[in-house]
Amino acid sequence: MKEASIKVQGMSCRSCVPKIEGAIRTMGAEGEVNFDQGTVDVRFDESKIKISDIEKAIREKGYNIA
Repeated sequence: MKEASIKVQGMSCRSCVPKIEGAIRTMGAEGEVNFDQGTVDVRFDESKIKISDIEKAIREKGYNIA
């Protein structure tokens, strides 16, 4: 499993956390959002998912990737 940290902009409240985590899960990855730091730590199988696909799923929920 590959691990990466993604800096996310636009999280205005803690209700953003499940939206982002849900987007990551639909990709088949695991993720943990750190609201206070504005980051998402993800774990994924590089043979099945690209980090750019995970970032796209987060952007589609209305957030920006720093």
